Amino acid sequence: MLSIMHFREPTRIELTPKKIELTVGESIVLSCKALHDSTMDVTFYWTHNGQPIDFEKEGGHFESIKAPGEEEVEEDLIALYSSFKGGCSEQASSADLMIRNILLMHAGRYGCRVQTAADTVSDETELLVRGPPGPPGVVIVEEITDTTATLSWSPGADNHSPISLYNLQARSPFSLGWQTVKTVPDLISGDMESAMAVELNPWVEYEFRVVATNKIGTGDPSVPSRVIRTNEAVPKTPPANVSGRSGRRHELVIAWEPVSEEFQSGEGFGYIVAFRPNGTRGWKEKMVTSSDASKFIYRDESVPPLTPFEVKVGVYNNKGDGPFSPIVVICSAEGEPTAAPVDVKATSLSVSEILVAWKHIKESLGRPQGFEVGYWKDMQQEEAAEKVKTEGNESSILLTGLEGNTLYHLTVRAYNAAGYGPPSTAVHAATKKSPPSQAPGNIMWIQDGSYVSLGWEPVRPLANESDVMGYKVLFRQEGQSNSQVIETQKTSAVVLLPDVGVYIIEVCAVSEGGDGTASPQIRVPSFSGGETLVQVSYRSCGCPTPGSIQDQAGWGFEQPGIVEDVPADGRELEEVTKYRYTVYTRVFGSSERIIIENSKEKDNSSDQGYHLEHLPPRERLRGLGVLNLETAGQ
Repeated sequence: MLSIMHFREPTRIELTPKKIELTVGESIVLSCKALHDSTMDVTFYWTHNGQPIDFEKEGGHFESIKAPGEEEVEEDLIALYSSFKGGCSEQASSADLMIRNILLMHAGRYGCRVQTAADTVSDETELLVRGPPGPPGVVIVEEITDTTATLSWSPGADNHSPISLYNLQARSPFSLGWQTVKTVPDLISGDMESAMAVELNPWVEYEFRVVATNKIGTGDPSVPSRVIRTNEAVPKTPPANVSGRSGRRHELVIAWEPVSEEFQSGEGFGYIVAFRPNGTRGWKEKMVTSSDASKFIYRDESVPPLTPFEVKVGVYNNKGDGPFSPIVVICSAEGEPTAAPVDVKATSLSVSEILVAWKHIKESLGRPQGFEVGYWKDMQQEEAAEKVKTEGNESSILLTGLEGNTLYHLTVRAYNAAGYGPPSTAVHAATKKSPPSQAPGNIMWIQDGSYVSLGWEPVRPLANESDVMGYKVLFRQEGQSNSQVIETQKTSAVVLLPDVGVYIIEVCAVSEGGDGTASPQIRVPSFSGGETLVQVSYRSCGCPTPGSIQDQAGWGFEQPGIVEDVPADGRELEEVTKYRYTVYTRVFGSSERIIIENSKEKDNSSDQGYHLEHLPPRERLRGLGVLNLETAGQ
């Protein structure tokens, strides 16, 4: 009996490179190659420090790349049977592990495990990651003075790159976060574990931390130390920007920038204000006990205005007196203005505006920074006055938002930082009456080519309204927002419509109180030809007014029809029994015609000749546009 045996080589594996040293931020590819029986499937597994790598949860740092098998090796395993060639073939497979942007936490042992149905093999490599140092150990404050603190700490991990130096950082309530402080020694080498922070401020709370650095970079800081306060000391920082301020007469006002608490150096902080008239020897000193004070006022009735003084301001606390600021020259106060404005005038401009103007006596003491205008109604008390201010050398102001037809009383007074001067003598002005509420009525118009002649009834204002001074005719093309204006003192005007299109025209009265109510808008077409168009108005019954077209115009309906080429008084109409009227709408070249025939009879009882009767109701004609009168045969 012949039996055939198949021999399989064991799976072999190689993981490269074998030992790697990298720096934080770099990337590496680990390659795992396996030689295995080609008849068997192979699976690759990756581990880090013995734990399977979860490629979904590693933040994109790890990626597995598997390459397909490429080689086969054939061998005759049984040479005994020449007629039968039995044996096996081997296949090489590989998988790669990409590690991107390496961090310190990625250091350690990486394993590749290859598994087939017949066996399992694995291999490992070591990854060493160099990086900035770890945080130093606990920081201890060993000794405190008014300006120094001695600190100690324990070193942290160097992360495979020796620590080259340390930095000390401090934080106080007055600093913007952590700041590097000066130390002794100036450079703290990597083998040191203590140093002294210097040039600290007395009587200030501090906390400290230590940061290590190596060739790779600077590591994370240590945990902060406990909060300590430096010892008290005599203050060394005087106030800055000592200057004078405006005040009342006989006052010397001295101001300065307060010293920050950071530089007060101890409890019981205050200021020493020293001053003397310019040219004298002895100093007069005053204590200001508030640490927040920024001003001192010295009052002496014997001090004339604008007297120069030498001034300096010093500091002190419970430990003693500190330095004074540099000496500056400050003048005593000029005082509030002493003179009232003169030549005050109030002029009414409209129903709601009064212009107030004045003059100021420049020779008076107390230079003004501006002026205040008070105004109140005739039936009110001055205490109820409203007030507005100007700044600088303004000598007039326009009061707005006032009530119409109202008498106002007004005063003006100067002011500066020291206070207000005396008010002027009150002046009086009454706002204008309100503009007419009635709109111009019964507007009629005649168009001849581009010219439109307008006429209207005069506006009669009410007793509490301003008199009419004239009229404004406002016109604009339809669709436009800006109107052109024609002013006239008559109740008529001629308007030139230069362009083809529809114009909107309205009329309003002009008065001292402003413009009155505008009339209803009139829509007038402007044609390029020289047609003559005349307004037609109707009585309340809907019939045209007998007589001439001039008589007919003036009833003022909103959308009157237009009669074209009609004789002025009707006498030139042919003596026939029928007339034909064509009513059509002109829309820039197109028209809609409506033919109406009415019989006409001679009116023997009137010398007005023929007149038109029994026209269709006004509702049929309103808005149709142009009415053309033609004669018709019998």
